[in-house]
Amino acid sequence: MCCQIFAAMKLHLFKYDTFRRHARMCIEPAIVYKWRNWQDEMLQLLAQREKVIVGGDMRADSPGHSAKYGSYTMMDLETNTVVDVQLVQSNEVGGSYHMEKEGLKRGLEFLDAHGVTLDCIVTDRHPQIQKFLRERNVNQFYDVWHIEKGISKQLEKVCKLKGCEKIRKWLHSIKNHIYWTAASSSSGPERVAKWMSMLNHMQNKHTHEDSNFPACLHGTRRSRDTKKWLAAGTLPYLKLEKVLSNKRIVKDVAKLSPHYQTSSIEVFHSVILRFTPKNVVFPFLGMLCRLYLAALHYNENAGRPQATTAAGRPVFKVTFPKAKKGEYRVREVKTQATFKYVDDLLDLIFDKVFVDPAPYVDDVLRIPIPPSLCAEYDRPEKEEAISSRVSRFNQ
Repeated sequence: MCCQIFAAMKLHLFKYDTFRRHARMCIEPAIVYKWRNWQDEMLQLLAQREKVIVGGDMRADSPGHSAKYGSYTMMDLETNTVVDVQLVQSNEVGGSYHMEKEGLKRGLEFLDAHGVTLDCIVTDRHPQIQKFLRERNVNQFYDVWHIEKGISKQLEKVCKLKGCEKIRKWLHSIKNHIYWTAASSSSGPERVAKWMSMLNHMQNKHTHEDSNFPACLHGTRRSRDTKKWLAAGTLPYLKLEKVLSNKRIVKDVAKLSPHYQTSSIEVFHSVILRFTPKNVVFPFLGMLCRLYLAALHYNENAGRPQATTAAGRPVFKVTFPKAKKGEYRVREVKTQATFKYVDDLLDLIFDKVFVDPAPYVDDVLRIPIPPSLCAEYDRPEKEEAISSRVSRFNQ
């Protein structure tokens, strides 16, 4: 984009090769040094804590199962701080499907090597992750939003079936119920009992057989819409029961995270987009350094306070997210982001890296870089490839 703007303004810009030379000799070594220094300080603090609750999730550099890179983020959920980012290339693990497990494995080994003791980890429901953590005896909880999203998709399909339109009246309540179930429970059996109580509640029955949750907590109410109640054995009830009491759903509800969620990691992933757009191809080291930059930016700005007006009143913004289908959301407006890490990097480059680049460059050279995806193939001579080129229409 900058190149296009400069070209339109008839301004000269240095060539890409020049940029890569400066990046290789000065910028990338400074970024790696800055990130590792900050990370070492953070890990020392984490190692002093008795138990640490982390969240983990992977971001692919492109949608689908054809991604080249997968970056796995480990975040301290109590302080909302990115503590580690592992970059995995698909040919390291035999395909992009396996990158998430490898990223998590490397992240856990890294934290363990620095003396960090985990209390639990909050993730999504990736099957490989479940099996891996179970075999390592790591206490795992599931992010509530990911489960709610999966259930909502199934219920949206059910609502469109003939005779099941009544279920739509309960969608919002079911979504709220799963969050309440997670936040108000102290054990897996209690979560399951509260979750299954929804089937009785929708029949206007508010006492339950499970001793972990024998009765609804709300007071006696008189509903304005008596037609919303479902009757056992009817098509809407049976379809709803099939979704809510699915064995996998019930099993996953028992492991809902009671307090911390991975929404902060999703926010960090949106920050990464500013540094590594998905429509631009980066070399491995360039991608890694951009991930470190994104982590430095996020950590510096994660605790920003809410903006206020001149009169001291907090500022809010009303939005209409596409996923909410017409429902509005009110969110806090934060103060402007700061970029102190950029000033620190510039000071480091001009005061130290320029003066003696060798130790900084050596640190970068020690980073293992996997071979490119096309390295396993034989590269033809360019002239030979051009001469054999034909169109699919005149073969």
